[in-house]
Amino acid sequence: MGIFTRVRDIISSNINAMLDKAEDPEKMVRLMIQEMEDTLVEIRASCAGAMATKKKIGRQLDESKEKADQWESKAKLAISKGREDLAREALHEKKRYTERVDSLEREMEQATGLIEQYQADIRQLEDKLNAARERQAVLVQRHIHAQHKTRAQNEIRKAETQEAMMRFDKFEQRIDRMEAKADLVNYGKRP
Repeated sequence: MGIFTRVRDIISSNINAMLDKAEDPEKMVRLMIQEMEDTLVEIRASCAGAMATKKKIGRQLDESKEKADQWESKAKLAISKGREDLAREALHEKKRYTERVDSLEREMEQATGLIEQYQADIRQLEDKLNAARERQAVLVQRHIHAQHKTRAQNEIRKAETQEAMMRFDKFEQRIDRMEAKADLVNYGKRP
């Protein structure tokens, strides 16, 4: 779970940083999904490595069990031939391989646990990735809608402002005409 927690924290911090600076939310969402996909590839590669290690441990375990059995057979043969010195030596070798078997079995359990954890992390990240892809479409549509709405609101404000300015200009022109008429009335009557 350590890898997934770390990945979640990294993605979360990157999301927050990107959204704060986002100029193109669609691009940011695509980048976040790409990060999740890259992380998924890394976790799968780690899982594959752990599986290869488990297979190697399995082969070593089988070899060690076989060697322990061989040394036990040699010890029995030595006893049947009356060679206790060789039997003791064979039992000593059998013990060494039996200890190796125990050690390899513990390693096998650890490798199995690690693989199971990787697989759980992979499933969890795949679920989150699928959810992110589904949300991506919704977020993109919301972003497009917000852009259109903003553009429309700006056009409305612009039109309202232009209309108000046009009315103000017309009112000013009417006053100019009235002043011009007033000047004309007095123009012809000079003493």
